[in-house]
Amino acid sequence: MTQMSQDEIISNTKTVLQGLEALRVEHVSIMNGISEVQKDNEKSDILRKNIENIELGLSEAQVMMALTSHLQNIEAEKQKLKTQVRRLHQENAWLRDELANTQQKFQASEQLVAQLEEEKKHLEFMASVKKYDDNQEQDESCEKARTDPVVELFPDEENEDRNNMSPTPPSQFANQTSGYEIPARLRTLHNLVIQYASQGRYEVAVPLCKQALEDLEKTSGHDHPDVATMLNILALVYRDQNKYKEAANLLNDALSIRGKTLGENHPAVAATLNNLAVLYGKRGKYKDAEPLCKRALEIREKVLGKDHPDVAKQLNNLALLCQNQGKYDEVEKYYQRALDIYEAKLGPDDPNVAKTKNNLAGCYLKQGRYAEAEILYKQVLTRAHEREFGAIDSKNKPIWQVAEEREEHKYDNRENTPYGEYGGWHKAAKVDSPTVTTTLKNLGALYRRQGMFEAAETLEDCAMRSKKEAYDLAKQTKVAQLLTSTEKRRSKQMRDDMEFSDEVIDTN
Repeated sequence: MTQMSQDEIISNTKTVLQGLEALRVEHVSIMNGISEVQKDNEKSDILRKNIENIELGLSEAQVMMALTSHLQNIEAEKQKLKTQVRRLHQENAWLRDELANTQQKFQASEQLVAQLEEEKKHLEFMASVKKYDDNQEQDESCEKARTDPVVELFPDEENEDRNNMSPTPPSQFANQTSGYEIPARLRTLHNLVIQYASQGRYEVAVPLCKQALEDLEKTSGHDHPDVATMLNILALVYRDQNKYKEAANLLNDALSIRGKTLGENHPAVAATLNNLAVLYGKRGKYKDAEPLCKRALEIREKVLGKDHPDVAKQLNNLALLCQNQGKYDEVEKYYQRALDIYEAKLGPDDPNVAKTKNNLAGCYLKQGRYAEAEILYKQVLTRAHEREFGAIDSKNKPIWQVAEEREEHKYDNRENTPYGEYGGWHKAAKVDSPTVTTTLKNLGALYRRQGMFEAAETLEDCAMRSKKEAYDLAKQTKVAQLLTSTEKRRSKQMRDDMEFSDEVIDTN
């Protein structure tokens, strides 16, 4: 027999069902026509059995019809599910294509962002080049630096934490300045924070500090020297963002922790006091900053000795605070003492000697003591000249002497003036940049106050040459950095740029 389809089975079942129904009706009719006497014979029994079998067949046929209907419903559901599966497969394929396209667009966007970042850095660099090429803007900037006391304030302790990060601190200070060692696991984090902050990427530096604080407080508790270290770092980052209130709160917290854990006379406490004084000084709160600075000086004198170079740095800060309050007698005393310490401990050629002389000369200028300021400026320039060009004689003159000779002969033929004698003097300025460059500008400003305009122009021109040559060197390095586009070169350039800073960094 050939296999029948489902529809054929249903059709045949219906036909059989109709036949059985007709047969049942016929048997029932015959059964009803038999008399009561005949119902007990053999034929009646056969008819009853046939009727029962017919009814059984009808029941089975009905069951088959119901089962067939159920199977049809199942098959319909199955087809519907298959259709849904096919549609889901199609949607899944479409979503995968969309995801692939989105990923490609995202990668293209990342590349574009990276390219724009490089272009932005290049444009910023070119803008800075333009700024340095603009002489008028240079003059305004120099004048602001000379007149704005907050620009000079302070030789920032940027801070003892940065120096503690160094794996090998100076041996002569090691026993005196380290009451504990910062764990190696924190040094990398500290370096990253400082690097990001120096690049102005505070959105990265601040979360790093906060995460480190949270981890340290969980593992070591809040009152731990490492927590104070990180509080100090975060405070300096906030201060660079001009968030002075947040920075002050953090520094006060760090000061409390260090006082409890390290002792009130520990150098780290002095460093935190100084940082807090710097913060108040930048906000113009000189009276509030002065006692903090004096307390830091007292600690350092007690721990390090009164003739230690770090004491001289604290004296410089204290002098600047007093200068901004007009306490010139105290200013001169503090500067002179700092100068004596530097010359005795570090030698006359140490950069801090020239910087302190500049600061003291600035104090004299504010009091109108031009002759005393002029002597200090000339000492700085003469020493720089001797280091670069050798002993001074009639043919080897320092720049200030050349400037005064040009002032004396200003009405003569300019072509016969000894301009060539200082044409290469910017090399000497570069040796101690930017201190010597600053001295050139300060002495030039002093000459202008005295009406010696030719001498002033000579010094200012030399200062501009020095700054331009130093910047050209930085420019070449920057261009090489942009071409290589490597993080290692960027980090190295940042460190090189930091060497141009005129700030005195505390070694604690």
